[in-house]
Amino acid sequence: MDGSSVYFVHSFYPQPTDESIVATRTTYGETFASSIWRDNVYATQFHPEKSQSVGLQLLHNFVELAGKG
Repeated sequence: MDGSSVYFVHSFYPQPTDESIVATRTTYGETFASSIWRDNVYATQFHPEKSQSVGLQLLHNFVELAGKG
């Protein structure tokens, strides 16, 4: 969701050499990969459980994907 906010606890972030695995980018001082995915593996740099309704929706989506696997 464009313009949505999520909770980051520190300034570390992935720098994938394969740009095709970048699912989302975040701009905060600089633009960086904030989540990645490949096949059935998803990873976020932020904390969905602390990200209010956006995080709850993301966790719900993960559960839905797992149920269809």
